Amino acid sequence: MSVLKATDIMLAFGGVKAIDAVSFSVAAGEILSIIGPNGAGKTTLFNVVSGVYRSDEGRVELAGEDVTGLPPDRLAARGLSRTFQNLQIFQRMTVLENVMVGRHLRERCNLFADLLRLPSVTRQNRATRDAARAQLEAVGLGTSADKLAGSLDYGACKRLEIARALAAEPKVLLLDEPAAGCNAVETRDIDELICRVAAQGLAVVLVEHDMRLVMKISHRILVLDRGRPLADGTPREVRDNPAVLAAYLGSHGAREAGRA
Repeated sequence: MSVLKATDIMLAFGGVKAIDAVSFSVAAGEILSIIGPNGAGKTTLFNVVSGVYRSDEGRVELAGEDVTGLPPDRLAARGLSRTFQNLQIFQRMTVLENVMVGRHLRERCNLFADLLRLPSVTRQNRATRDAARAQLEAVGLGTSADKLAGSLDYGACKRLEIARALAAEPKVLLLDEPAAGCNAVETRDIDELICRVAAQGLAVVLVEHDMRLVMKISHRILVLDRGRPLADGTPREVRDNPAVLAAYLGSHGAREAGRA
């Protein structure tokens, strides 16, 4: 059963169709990559699915429920988390505090209890802190919990963003270029982390330009070109598709994909 399903999504800006009749689905434990040339509509599609943009046409379902047009906070509460192309960490907060922020949707808020500092608030704060530490251990940042987030190297910041997204205990994780700007070692850490996340039963959808990473970890790949779906299949099917080679991969991309 699909955890996330998008059907016939269409969105235009000033008469130009940024997304034109795009559909996809992803199941629990599955990794779906969305690739395509710059301007193909990948991030725009993410923005529709995550509630940043409202589509002109189409339908989005999360765990079998119609969530079309819901804003990001309500989608997050229902189990959809995402990261962004550009780092969005709180640099002057500690690494642990960054992840604790991501867990706020799982906390019960009560103004009077907070003002009076009731024991229930103390217990909840302790539980949030413990859960955040466990999440940091899972992404390999356990020893950095008390450091300022701004002191981390770039690859660690990327993993911190993923940890914060996971802190909300989502059903679906959207990753927008998780390995962008990373070196080979950092990219390897990211792809291993994504595979572990999927193995725990989460549905993962990612936009990524690193073809070696995409071909290595994806179960399925959706290729977009000028806002329209060009191909959808396994990594091998996509790599060998003549239309994909012509529109996107080219000879260099095909070589990179073949090394995965």
